[in-house]
Amino acid sequence: MILVPVKNLADAKQRLSPILTPEERFALAQAMCEDVLLTLANWQTRPPVAVVTRDPFAREMAARFNFEVIADDNSGETSAIEVATTICKERGAKSTLVIPADIPLIDTLELQKISDSAPACGAVLVPDAAGRGTNAAWRAPVDLFPLRFGNDSFLPHLAAAKATGRSCIVLELPGIARDVDRPEDLYELAAASGERRSQRLVRNWNLNKRDSVYGLAES
Repeated sequence: MILVPVKNLADAKQRLSPILTPEERFALAQAMCEDVLLTLANWQTRPPVAVVTRDPFAREMAARFNFEVIADDNSGETSAIEVATTICKERGAKSTLVIPADIPLIDTLELQKISDSAPACGAVLVPDAAGRGTNAAWRAPVDLFPLRFGNDSFLPHLAAAKATGRSCIVLELPGIARDVDRPEDLYELAAASGERRSQRLVRNWNLNKRDSVYGLAES
């Protein structure tokens, strides 16, 4: 099963506050969530998808794509995935693939590569572009090792996966690796090829004309 944890989108992307208003951050979080779920819906050979959330927009998007909703406890992404993992185990699921909702450049070819690379028993990890966070985690069995998300989750996840003694595959996938957390990520999202909803949104803001404490605006 694919698990997509989505926290309260109205409070998302606080690190973008130097360059985006609260309303813009909310709109961006919604757009990225839709981009991710739409890509999953377009993956023809995908396993079932569950959106782990209490956010109204995410629940609406899940219904639009006929995805299951697993209610979280508002205690954070780690706790939400623990709850969802337990449910998957109780149902007899053989594997889980955890995908965040803020990687709008994800594509079906990368998702298929994860599926094709996945060992029968073991893990597949995809780090973020900085090599610090974990932007995709595949586990078989579903509770092979616990997931603990945060800014520096990749190395702990890698160590935990290897400690199981099972196969652990690390994939470098540029679309999945590109999350949007920092102001400079917005420029990279806008400049990347494609016409995702989040890309159109950021391009319409014309951020190059904005002053930022990060000094990222181009002249």
